Amino acid sequence: MQTVDIVPEPGLRPDADGASFAVRSATATAVTLVVDASATHGPIRVPLQRDGDVWTGRADGARVGDTYHLLADGPRGARDDFDPLRPLLDPYARGIEPAGDGWTSVVVDEGFDWGGVPKPGTSIDRTVLYEAHVRTLTAGNPAVPEHLRGTYAGLAHESTIAHLRRLGVTAVELLPVHAFRSEEWLRRAGRENAWGYNTLGFHAPHAPYASASARAAGATAVLREFKGMVRLLHEAGIEVVLDVVYNHTAEEGLGGPTSGLRGLDGATAYRWAEEPAAGAERYFDTSGCGNTLDTSQPAIADLVVDSLRYWAREVQVDGFRFDLMAALARDAHHRFDPAHPLLQRLRDDPLLQDVKLIAEPWDVGPDGWRTGAFGPRIAEWNDGFRDTVRQFWLTDIARERRDGSPMTGIGALAGVLAGSRHVFGADRGPTAAVNFVTAHDGFTMRDLVSYDHKHNEANGEDNRDGTDDNRSFNHGVEGPTDDRGVRAARQRSLRNLMGTLLLSAGVPMITAGDERGRTQHGNNNPYAITDASMWVDWSPDPDVEWMVEQTAALVRLRAAHPALRPSRFGTDGADTPSATRMTWYATDGTPMTDDRWDEPTHRALQYFAESTPEDEPDDRVLVIVHGSGRTRDMTLPAHGDVEAYRLVWSSEKHRDHERHRSVGTVFTAYGPGIHVFEIV
Repeated sequence: MQTVDIVPEPGLRPDADGASFAVRSATATAVTLVVDASATHGPIRVPLQRDGDVWTGRADGARVGDTYHLLADGPRGARDDFDPLRPLLDPYARGIEPAGDGWTSVVVDEGFDWGGVPKPGTSIDRTVLYEAHVRTLTAGNPAVPEHLRGTYAGLAHESTIAHLRRLGVTAVELLPVHAFRSEEWLRRAGRENAWGYNTLGFHAPHAPYASASARAAGATAVLREFKGMVRLLHEAGIEVVLDVVYNHTAEEGLGGPTSGLRGLDGATAYRWAEEPAAGAERYFDTSGCGNTLDTSQPAIADLVVDSLRYWAREVQVDGFRFDLMAALARDAHHRFDPAHPLLQRLRDDPLLQDVKLIAEPWDVGPDGWRTGAFGPRIAEWNDGFRDTVRQFWLTDIARERRDGSPMTGIGALAGVLAGSRHVFGADRGPTAAVNFVTAHDGFTMRDLVSYDHKHNEANGEDNRDGTDDNRSFNHGVEGPTDDRGVRAARQRSLRNLMGTLLLSAGVPMITAGDERGRTQHGNNNPYAITDASMWVDWSPDPDVEWMVEQTAALVRLRAAHPALRPSRFGTDGADTPSATRMTWYATDGTPMTDDRWDEPTHRALQYFAESTPEDEPDDRVLVIVHGSGRTRDMTLPAHGDVEAYRLVWSSEKHRDHERHRSVGTVFTAYGPGIHVFEIV
C-alpha cells in the first residue's frame, strides 16, 4: 500500500489541551517555539522537531490570547540572518500585536457565527469595484459614531453601507488590511505608512484599523470585528476584495528590521541576485521596497496560497487584487513566466474557484510591465484605459482650448470603450480588464480636473516624488477657485470621466470619494499622510450631491443594459453569447470610415451596442461621444428596425430627457460630453 506524507497544517492551532505548531525552514539548524507567560501558565518553551524542512511540536497548556514567538538558529553566511535570541513572528500567525519595539504573534479563537449569510457571488460582468481605504473612507463621516470612524466596524456601519448601496457598487476593494508596519525611515521621521503596502504577516488583520474596544480586547476581538464587517457587507449584497501584498515584506533590504521570514529562512524566502555586486550578496528587488519574495520556492508559493485560502474560506473574502503581481510570476532566474506554477495554482485551486483574482500587472524589475499577459481567470488593472481616457477628456481638450492645435482622434478611446481587445486578446473577453481613471496612487478625480501639476510638498521630498505624467487639466486655474465658469467646466469633465468609466466594456473600478469630490490638494503620492486632509469629505454640498446621483445613475444604467457589460468579444458575422455587437457611426449618421478614426479634428462618434446575452433579454443602446469644446450636430443613425431614441443620461447638465427623437434627427452636442440613448 502506498503511503502518503501528510504535512502538518502550518502555524499554531489551539485545541482543548494546548496547541500544535508547524513551521517551514530549509536552512535553520534549530527552531524553538516560545509561548509567553500568562495568568494561567508560565513561559512554555518547545524545541521543535525537524522532518525535512518542516518543524513541528506541541505547546501543552497554551491558550487563546497567549502571545508567542519563534527563536531560530542556523549557519552564519551571506544569505542567512540567524540570531537564536531574536524573537520572530510566526509566518502563519492569525493575530499580531505590538510588543516593545517589535511585534508578537497571538493565539486567536477563530469561532464566528456567520448566521448562514452566503457570499453574494456577483458575476464578473455585473461587478462594480469601489477601491477604498478603511480609515480614509469613514474617519470624517459624522453619521458614523465617533468611536467607529476609520475602523472595520465603521466601514460596515449602516450609513456607510447605505452610501455604497445608493451608488450601486457591488464590491469594496480594500487597500491592504494584512498586518503591516511603517518603514524604518518613516518611523525615524515620526511619520506613518498611510496605505499599508509593507506587510508583517499574511494571515492577520491589521489591528490599528479595529475599534478601540476590539484592540483592547485583543487579537481575537480584532479578527471578529473584521469578520463582522464582511458579514454585514455580504448581508447588503456587497462583496469584499482585498488588496494583497505578497511581493515583498516589511523586512526591507539587507540590514532592515528582521521580524520573521529573514530570520527563519532568509536564503529561501527572498530573491537573491545571481551575480553579487562587488563580491557582496544582494537581493534581486523587483518591488522597489528592498526585498522580493521568491515565489519560485515551493515554501513561499505555499505561503501565498495558504494565505489566500484562509481569507477566502475562514474569513469569507470574495476576491484579491495582487499588488505588483508580475513579481509573483518570476521564475528561479527572475524572468517573468506567464505559465508560472503559482499562477496556475491560483486558477485551479478548488478552494479559490469562487473568488475574483485581479492583477496589478507590473513590477519595477526588468521587463516588468506585463499588462495583458496574465491569462485566464485573472483580471488585470488596465492602465492603458486610464491613460487614454485622461488624455482624451483632459490634456487633449486643454490643448484645444490653449491654441487649437491638433489632438488625438477618436480611435484610441473607441478601443477602450469596447473593452481593450487589442490588449487582452479575443479569447479572454472584456472582463479581463479592470478599468480605472484614478486609484489610490495618483490624483483623485477632482484633482485631475483642478491641477496641471503635482503638489507633493507635504511628502517632505521637495516635490520630487510621484509621477509627472498625470494627463490632468486645471481648466484655467491651478487648485481651488470660486470662478463659476471654471467650476462648471470641471464638473462637466468629472461627469465625462465617470461616464466613460461606467459605460465602457470591462470591470469598472471607482476610487472611494471620487463621487464626493475628494481631494488630496494636488498630491499624487500621499503614501505617508494620514491626517484629515486625505479623508473623504462628507459635508453637504449641492455639487457633490449631484455628482453622487450621476454616479449612481450611471451604475444603474450599466446594470440595466447588458449591451454595456459584455463578458465576451464578438466575432464578425456571428452571434457570440454574452457578447456585444458594436456598430460605429460618424457624426452624420453614416458608418465610420477608416480615415475618421485617427483624424485629430474628428473627435466624435456614435456607437450602437447590441447584446447577445445568455440569461438576460436582448438589449440595445446608442452612445454618443463628443470630445471637443466646439458645438457639433450629430445625426442619429438609422439602424435595423430602430425608429426613435430617448436620451436617458447626458454629461451635459441640462438636457431634455423625455421626448423621443426619430432616426435622422439632429442632436446637438454643446461641447465635450457623453450622451446615452435607449431605443424607443
